[in-house]
Amino acid sequence: MGSKWRKVKMALGLNLCAFVPANHLDGDDPDDVSSPASELRPAAAMPPRAPEDSPSAPPTPGSIKMKLSKSLSRTSSKKNCAICLASVKRGNQAIFTAECSHTFHFQCIASNVKHGNRNCPVCRAKWKEIPSQGHSLDPLMGKSRVNPIDWPYNNDRMIDFHQYPPRSNSSRNASPLFHTPEPAVFDDDESLNLETETASAERNVADKSSDNGDDRRKVVINSHKEVSAVPQSSTVDSFTVLLHLKAPCSNSWRDFSRNDAKSPQISQLPRAPVDLVTVLDISGSMSGTKLALLKRAMGFVIQNLGPNDRLAVIAFSSSARRLFPLCRMSETGRYKALQAVNSLVASGGTNIGEGLRKGAKIMEDRREKNPVASIVLLSDGQDTYSINDSGGSQNQPNYGSLLPLSIHPGESSGFKIPVHTFGFGTDHDASSMHSISEISGGTFSFIETVGAIQDAFAQCIGGLLSVVAKNLQVKIECIHPTVYLESIKAGSYPNGVSSNHQTGSIDAGDLYADEERNFLVSVNIPAEISSNKTSLLKIRCTYNDPFAKETVTLEDHEVRIERTKTDRQGTFSIEVDRQRNRIQAADAMSQARTAAERGDLTGAISTLENCRKLLSETMSARSQDSLCIALDAELKEMQERMASRRLYEESGRAYILSGLSSHSWQRATARGDSTDGSSHTQTYQTPSMVEMVTRSQATLKSGSSTQRHLRPTWSFASRPNPR
Repeated sequence: MGSKWRKVKMALGLNLCAFVPANHLDGDDPDDVSSPASELRPAAAMPPRAPEDSPSAPPTPGSIKMKLSKSLSRTSSKKNCAICLASVKRGNQAIFTAECSHTFHFQCIASNVKHGNRNCPVCRAKWKEIPSQGHSLDPLMGKSRVNPIDWPYNNDRMIDFHQYPPRSNSSRNASPLFHTPEPAVFDDDESLNLETETASAERNVADKSSDNGDDRRKVVINSHKEVSAVPQSSTVDSFTVLLHLKAPCSNSWRDFSRNDAKSPQISQLPRAPVDLVTVLDISGSMSGTKLALLKRAMGFVIQNLGPNDRLAVIAFSSSARRLFPLCRMSETGRYKALQAVNSLVASGGTNIGEGLRKGAKIMEDRREKNPVASIVLLSDGQDTYSINDSGGSQNQPNYGSLLPLSIHPGESSGFKIPVHTFGFGTDHDASSMHSISEISGGTFSFIETVGAIQDAFAQCIGGLLSVVAKNLQVKIECIHPTVYLESIKAGSYPNGVSSNHQTGSIDAGDLYADEERNFLVSVNIPAEISSNKTSLLKIRCTYNDPFAKETVTLEDHEVRIERTKTDRQGTFSIEVDRQRNRIQAADAMSQARTAAERGDLTGAISTLENCRKLLSETMSARSQDSLCIALDAELKEMQERMASRRLYEESGRAYILSGLSSHSWQRATARGDSTDGSSHTQTYQTPSMVEMVTRSQATLKSGSSTQRHLRPTWSFASRPNPR
């Protein structure tokens, strides 16, 4: 951690308020790290639980309804800043104590006041006095509240924070950022760092020249047959072949022959930069704890984006507004983003469609494009503006209408951006959120517990920041003249079989580092008396390398089956069996959901129970396969969430839809408490996701006292390469 003097210079550049004890100016202990790591960082983190008004607060509608929690009492007793969670130590920084008795670092609360917010970010009580310029007196009260205990008001080591005028009464329920006029075209995105990209490309070429044909940086194709051999005299219909794709490991570029004892825990591995647009619900139902935790989660996302990643934020309630243009997360960009997110105020209705349209417009209008792009949508409510006139029936509205045509399948331009949706709480519209993600190629996550929002975001971001293959296309061709394709089971991935059943294709989309894809292909096997082997299929695979910016074509993979002269078949494949179980469980979830929507909860529970019985009789279950165990636990959880109609409406529907999203895309999603360690929520987690979730949990446990967890990173350490 740098010296105190370096931090003071940073504060001067950012117009923050900081206090430097005399011993540091005199040169004593310049490298002391006992102070909070967030001492000079703009406030973006919010407390884990939003407290309620203290008894001494002035009577407001909010304070009448709420009481001070025990957890807040414990937090207050520790004298932690309710915004950055760091300790409020006398003599280190200016302290602001509000009339509602909540205490903040002066520069933390000044970030909110800068945008005109006059409410306590913890209890939402309206303040009569606010942090004002330097030590000036607030005109409403005639006195200052900046550290009235310890500091003399004429201390010459106080750096003034410029005062901003308060908001008018007419706009007290809306963020002042919404008053900034928006351009008609969002082509004001910040230019990409071309110099860094050129240097990265040069490093990539150098890496290639030293690889000497090493294929560890390529997607790997393997295949498994349901049995290893079939008799020569037999004709077999609906024979299953498993196609297995494995993305390169996130540590494939590391040289493990070197001594890495001195390497940092977070290895600096190259990756493709990301354009990310977050579309955030700030309707009235998001007030209080929800908005506080959303701000904290966004702070974590901002801090973990790299300088070549670009971020834009859309906030929506009854309408939608872009908070700032798509800009790189440099030090300046992060600071602006943190300020904008911290200024959000909850009010109004829920217009998901308008938020999505504006998010898609940013992606459409941008002048330059990073190799990876995605939209993240979070909402805790139901859209009351877009689906009423969507053309669907009253019972089944057309949720697809919420998705802008520019990222909707079937658009002639082929423009497509995945939207990863997050349903927050028990009142969100899980059906619409799932439909939006399913149509766009994203995932749907269910955040049941308010405290899990940051971990859910971390898991998603951990994947997006590790994309190693884009637009993966799998081509399947029959080799033997009498072999033909019967079907392809690829979940939600677009796939098809030609009219003559000789060829097929799968659009496998993007792959994160270490991700796997499993597709079941059904073929017929003809009798072949004169041969010991029958060539069945040829698999071809192409994709774009987003870092090298080139198309990669893999060598053809041939699938052949051994033919025996006896009637005895070969050994069964447990890999094929476990993937059959996954598809069978997903089908049962879909059927159960359909029954539950009709009101037949008994039939839905019975469907899930029958599937559990079938799974228990499979070869995978008998061998204690981890995936089979996880599927059984998940099906049981779904049964419990269908015990009553109320329970199904509150959490059962969202839990099932999140599970369907996970299994159909073979990608990790948040379900309930997604990071509680249960096996069924970690089925598709990659090392990069695990790393980011671990980092998130570390920051939640330690508050902001450990800066290394909040440093922006753009590469991830992962498990050692097993090869």
